[in-house]
Order: sequence, then C-alpha cells, then structure tokens
Amino acid sequence: MDVKPPLRAPTVTDVAAAAGVSPMTVSRVLNGRGGAGEETRRRVLEAAQALNYRPNAFAQSLKNDRSNTVGIIVPDIVNPFFPEIIRGAELVARPAGYTLLSCNVVEDPEREEEVLGTLLDKRVDGVIICSARLDEERLLRAIQPHRAVVLINRSAAKRFAGTIEVDYRAGVEAVVSRLIAQGRRRFVFAAGPAYSHGGRKRREGVEAVLSRHGLSLVHDVPCTPDLQGGIDVAARLKPSAAEIDAVICYNDLIALGLMKQFEMAGIAVPDQVAIVGCDDIPAASLVSPPLTTLRIAKQDLGEMAMRMLLDRIAGRNAQQGIVIEPDLILRATTPADAAQSHADATRERAAAPI
Repeated sequence: MDVKPPLRAPTVTDVAAAAGVSPMTVSRVLNGRGGAGEETRRRVLEAAQALNYRPNAFAQSLKNDRSNTVGIIVPDIVNPFFPEIIRGAELVARPAGYTLLSCNVVEDPEREEEVLGTLLDKRVDGVIICSARLDEERLLRAIQPHRAVVLINRSAAKRFAGTIEVDYRAGVEAVVSRLIAQGRRRFVFAAGPAYSHGGRKRREGVEAVLSRHGLSLVHDVPCTPDLQGGIDVAARLKPSAAEIDAVICYNDLIALGLMKQFEMAGIAVPDQVAIVGCDDIPAASLVSPPLTTLRIAKQDLGEMAMRMLLDRIAGRNAQQGIVIEPDLILRATTPADAAQSHADATRERAAAPI
C-alpha cells in the first residue's frame, strides 16, 4: 500500500481514509474486537503500518481508567543496592504488560513527595517506594490518593500499602552478638541518614545486644549513605581509633569508604577494628580484605514487590506484608575465621563472570 504519512501525527481518521473504511472499523480492528472480514482487516493493518500510526495511549488510559504504567522510586540510583531492585521489578512488570517508570529522588524527602505527586498526575496504576525518606505523616498523605502502593523497607497499615520489610534489626543483632563473643567491646555505629527507617532498625539491633552485655555505643555517627559518608566517618574516628574495636555500618558503601581511609592511616582491619557492612553489593566481595556484610537478595526483592503491586492493582490484597531476614555473610573484615573467609572470598572472585 503506497500511502504518504501526514506531516502531523496520524489519526484513526487518516487510517480509515487510507484503508477505505470507517473510523469505527479501524477502531474495532486495532482493538481486536472483530466484526471485520480478513481482507478489510489486512487493509486496515497495512494502512496503520504505512502511516506509522500509534494509538493515543493517554486517550486509552482515560477510557479504560488504566495507564499500564507503574512507578518505582529509589533514594539514589548511584547506590548499587537499588538498580538490582529496579531490574527485578522490570522483569515482572514487562511480561504483565506494564511499563516501569524509574524515579531517583537523590536522598531528598522533598523531591520524594514531589515525585509521588507527579506520578499521580501521570495516572500510573501503582507505585513501589524503596526506603522512603518522608516522615510517616507526609508519606501516608502522599500515597493515599494512589490506586496501589507497595513499600520496601517501610511499614504502613494495609489499607495504605503492601509492605516488604527487611529485618535489619535481627541481622545486626546476630553479627554484633558474634563480635562480642570474639571479645569486641567498643562499638561504633556509622548510622547513615538520620531519616532512614532501616537505619533506625539497625541501630536498635546494635543497642539491644550491647545493652544485654552492659555495653553502649562509643560513637553513633550520622553520615551520608555513600563512599563519602565512609570517608567522613573515618575522619572522625581516626584520632581516637585506639578507643574502638568494631564499626557497624549502615551500608556497604560507607564501610568501603571507611576501610580505605583506615588502610591509608595504618589501622589494621580486622586486627584492630572489625568492620561490617550491609546489602552485599558486588564490590563487597572484591575489596581487600573482603567485607563482612548482611546480604539481601535485591533482584528477588524487586520481583516480589512488583508481584505484590500487580495483585493490589487487580484488587487482590491477600499478601499484605512480608518480612525478610538478611543473611550474614562472613568475610575477612571480622576476626573469626578471617583466613577461611578470605579463602572463600577468593573463590567468589574466581567464580564471578568476567
């Protein structure tokens, strides 16, 4: 079919004129509603292809009250923890016919609130929020108008959202108990952002174990959740490094920044100071010494969140809340079995794809 596309975006009327049928017939063919013979159907499809016609998705969303888009909000896309969650969500969303809109709020609660409003204006069918930074009142106010919401690492009543929480408190309690059994007594908590719900849970885990042993934190240091945060923590700790023997870090990025600075200052890890991270990002097993950390299956977390969101979009809210316990991955930045942990990490690196 020799058809010259119009200079503007083609419409159903243009397709109908090119195919020699009514706009109603074009609509029925393109929407798969039948009612047209095979020859007519062929002409309509050829005309639509020749004109490069694309249905008006916005108009269809108004008609169907569905946009077939969902949003996912993360605090910082640069943090390797979050892209794996996005990947998992995408792997579930696309086969289900949904487009995933990824939004990065760069650790800014104000921007998080703004993005939630923008996604509402875009008529997304649902939204996943990873590690929300808004306080509870503002978060609930922002998510209430949305059709379906899933929160990762945050709690909410089931009428507002489905939730998937990582039991960071239990994970931190396990590693702190282990370090105390090995003789560590002078603990620091590199706390990450003050407004992090997960950070508060980690702190609760540290303090609970220390309290049971009659101990308390030597330092509780807020910092940004990135390499620079670890560098800043190291600058504060280096003058009094002899007064500490273990640092529990909010995440692996902080731990890696801290380790590098300690190495440059001649502070031996783990002989002088044990260091523990959280998340098990890829770099955690590649540094020297390899980092002891709490592992969360991040891609699985994204897949789980998207399946829960699709259920809520469809009105199936049976699965309201999930709690995941992280795995303690012992490597060479903690003293017990350090040599064996180093050997295990060496095998990890050897087995990793190039």
